[in-house]
Amino acid sequence: MTPTLAIVRVGEREDDLSYERGAKKRCAKVGIDVREFVLASDCSQHELMDVIAQVNGDPSIHGCLMFRPLPRTLDQDAACAALDPRKDVDCITAGSLYGVFANRPTGFPPCTAEAVVALLDHYGYELSGARVTVVGRSLVIGKPVSMMLQARNATVTMCHTRTSDLAGECSRAQILVAAAGHARTVGADCAAPGQVVVDVGINWDESAGRLVGDVDFEGVEPIVSAITPVPGGVGSVTTAILARHVIEAAERTMQEQ
Repeated sequence: MTPTLAIVRVGEREDDLSYERGAKKRCAKVGIDVREFVLASDCSQHELMDVIAQVNGDPSIHGCLMFRPLPRTLDQDAACAALDPRKDVDCITAGSLYGVFANRPTGFPPCTAEAVVALLDHYGYELSGARVTVVGRSLVIGKPVSMMLQARNATVTMCHTRTSDLAGECSRAQILVAAAGHARTVGADCAAPGQVVVDVGINWDESAGRLVGDVDFEGVEPIVSAITPVPGGVGSVTTAILARHVIEAAERTMQEQ
């Protein structure tokens, strides 16, 4: 049995393409097969659901990565709910999300959220008792990473782009996780000496012609003690977590058989 990942992508968003390239490269290194299911940005709900049904019905596929957010013309909740929970390696189904919020081993946590915690652990940052501010409230990263950090006994403040004193909330944090989904939301006014900044964002900057994070790296880096770059930071760890989840999903399938 070869562990196999299905990648479901709608459209040609540059941030999705960047992550896809990284995921395919990582999977190739560890012997995971990748099958791509690519739909046009104007595809119908029926076409998307048909692809998910194909993934569910193929016993040789062990995990599925579906890029989100989907175009607004599609029902994202319905698409997520349709995926076989056993193949949900990126926490898009309700059962997997429940596991994260209840701190129970149900399904897999989101790859990016787990990557944030793994990265902080790798560099030896103590989470228990730490003051952490998370900028972002999506179910993709903001909310789950907040729950995972709280499970490690961090004191977490959740903010977003409409927080009235975003700079003040951010500057009081020992660890700052930027996951707002908007380029350069976190600027120098949000930073503080000695702070650790984890930039989860990946945005295409048309004017610069390159990928940038949710943090103004040039403005923040001279102030803080540590900061992750974009690209090459959290994304690299995320693809490693994704590969591990696919392998674990394949092992679970073997055990069931």
